[in-house]
Amino acid sequence: MKKYRYHFLFLAVSFTLIYCKTNKQTASKAPAAQEVAKQETAAETPGKSPFIAPEKTIAKMQIEDGFEVKLVAAEPLVSAPVAMQFDDKARMWVVEMTGYMPDTIGTGEDIPNGNIVILDDKDKDGVYDDRTVVIDSLVLPRAICLIENGILVAEPTNLWFYEIKNDKAGKRVLVDDKYTEGGNVEHQPNGLLRAMDNWIYNAKSDKRYRKVGSKWLIEHTHFRGQWGICQDNYGRLYYNNNSQNLLGDYFPAGLGASNKNQRGVAGYNEKSVANNKVYPLHPTPGVNRGYMKNILDDSLRLNDFTAAAGPVVYRGDLFDKTYQFNAFVPEPSANLIKRNILNEKGYVVKGEQAYKGKEFLASTDERFRPVSLYNAPDGSIFVLDMYRGIIQHKTYLTPYLKDQIGKRNLTQPLSSGRIYKIVPKNSKPRPVLIPNDASELVKLLGHTNGWVRDRAQQKLIDGKYNQTVPALREAIKQTANPFLAIHALWTLEGLHSLKTEEVLAWLKQSWTYKMQALSVSPSIMSPTSYKQLASAMDGIVNDNDTLSAPYVAFICKSIEKFDPVISRGLLTRLATKYPNNRYVSDAVISNLQDQEEVFQGEISASLSDPNLLFNKQLQRVVAAVKSAQGNRNPEMLKKEFPKGEALFTSVCQTCHGVDGGGVKSLAPPLNQSEWVTGNKDKLISIVLFGLTGPVKVNGHVYQTPEVSGDMPGIGYDKDMPSEDIAQLLSYIRKSWRNNAEKITTEEVAKTRQKLTGREKAFTEAELNGI
Repeated sequence: MKKYRYHFLFLAVSFTLIYCKTNKQTASKAPAAQEVAKQETAAETPGKSPFIAPEKTIAKMQIEDGFEVKLVAAEPLVSAPVAMQFDDKARMWVVEMTGYMPDTIGTGEDIPNGNIVILDDKDKDGVYDDRTVVIDSLVLPRAICLIENGILVAEPTNLWFYEIKNDKAGKRVLVDDKYTEGGNVEHQPNGLLRAMDNWIYNAKSDKRYRKVGSKWLIEHTHFRGQWGICQDNYGRLYYNNNSQNLLGDYFPAGLGASNKNQRGVAGYNEKSVANNKVYPLHPTPGVNRGYMKNILDDSLRLNDFTAAAGPVVYRGDLFDKTYQFNAFVPEPSANLIKRNILNEKGYVVKGEQAYKGKEFLASTDERFRPVSLYNAPDGSIFVLDMYRGIIQHKTYLTPYLKDQIGKRNLTQPLSSGRIYKIVPKNSKPRPVLIPNDASELVKLLGHTNGWVRDRAQQKLIDGKYNQTVPALREAIKQTANPFLAIHALWTLEGLHSLKTEEVLAWLKQSWTYKMQALSVSPSIMSPTSYKQLASAMDGIVNDNDTLSAPYVAFICKSIEKFDPVISRGLLTRLATKYPNNRYVSDAVISNLQDQEEVFQGEISASLSDPNLLFNKQLQRVVAAVKSAQGNRNPEMLKKEFPKGEALFTSVCQTCHGVDGGGVKSLAPPLNQSEWVTGNKDKLISIVLFGLTGPVKVNGHVYQTPEVSGDMPGIGYDKDMPSEDIAQLLSYIRKSWRNNAEKITTEEVAKTRQKLTGREKAFTEAELNGI
């Protein structure tokens, strides 16, 4: 471990440190929107994008009236921050992805120069002034999670657990050697969110983790998001992808992912906010596909999200109450942070943008790159600003953007990074420090700040504070403070002390409590409890409780382990009672892996109409299962096309899916797509230069928001061998149920030569002319 105070030494690797500050930063403030003068003429004309010193960059920001931005840390204290977590002392544990894209071809990305550092505010004035390097020599680290006596660290491809003592890293344990499988830096798992249900969830991943004793559990869950993940006050998860403002779950994070034959489950990966419009303060031509129609408006400003990053649902107690249940989403390509207002109706959560024509926070500084947002111990929102010119990874970097980067000198410096906090004007927030005292921790479960509640719950579980169980039981009985009751419930679950009768009692209360009781039921399902819980589920079905019905269907999977007959009976009743409810239908089907066709036969007499939604949904899965039975052996294809398989895994799989079936909100299927198995020149052209706009696949037109609307090409990389591209295309033309002719290196090279000088992606109309 290395420790620094006030003065820092940075190695110069092919660049000159442009800005160096040896004294601690001043708490600069951003003016409110009404106080910001008209933007400089230079800002309206895209040109150079100069480096701006930390204490001056806030002057380039506009923020919602009544708020201000304060700089709490900057280089040389921190460099390229991408993720963080607060500890009990309100110190920041920060992930520095120093090696990300040193230039437009990613030279040196594999150099182990990433760090996990602790930033501390020693004099307690709100500005961090002390840096401790806890773990160094990491290659592109991307996420952390403090738990028990250590920290989880995501360093592709591995997920590690380091024991920490006195801020020093000790023993290292490999938790998952396949934490990141395939993908590139933009499309690999991240987040490591320790959620209310005591499991750790990720973005861009279908895995969840939990530490039980000395063992780590790894379970399958819903695939979610791209960069960043957060939760609301009731434990529902929110995330996004680069072109989607906000996605989210209506139902508990741990339910409904039991049927691998099912492509998506209603109530998960829902569009929490469908409006993807953004309002930059200045022209933003420096986006990857800025040359394409409708990406920029007439003033060269980005129209819609193209790099949506780590969101946060505000759960603090510092902002006005109107900001509760608001979701804030950063867009680093447009140098802004969007505010969305969420509303709940039953189990459905939908939201709208807070403003039209403006943003909650925006900057004219093109290097302002907010990548992750966090609730803080003082009730504010913290903003991680990577402060980099280049944020697009080389895999998809177009010649257009390379040219923009060169014109405006965006490559260097590489050692910068800023962390801000957003607070109401004239406020003087103080962070809540988490004590060791057991009784005080129980009280904090009901604190007005959601971060404090979460941390108190985690501390009670990590420390195995079993002496608090009586107090926790009392807490779940009171109704004056719902948050205290909810966190006490999940703390009891984490301590393995929650009783069946306590959950049954909550099932009779209002929806706020009933929802949590339903969510926690699978955790306490056992040989001694399942009959009572199954009886309660039966009562809910009898009561025609539409709100609880999807939950009951999800819970049937846990009942099935002990009594398949009871479980099947409940599923049958739910399917016949709610045949046109998409949430109930998908929840029922989520129980039926490899039993779909059998169940179809069992209910055919009761649900004879093929037009019923349940029948349509079930038939879709049955057809997909039959189709998959004809899939080719992937291991044989891997041997025949090793370079092609490797490229598919690293570049294509994240959007098109392992099974080639496409991924919701990202990309259409490759399996049995006429674009894949048809004309060779068309397929080569698409992969070389990308595809934009609506595209018809097997009779269905895919367009935004069903898919992202733009597929980047890989032919811009002149170092990408034509042989590798030929193997990739041959691999997908032979994969799954595809059985088309191979593509040769010569055919790729010929098309490449013919399209020399092309920069734009193809449209369907252009391709149909080939």
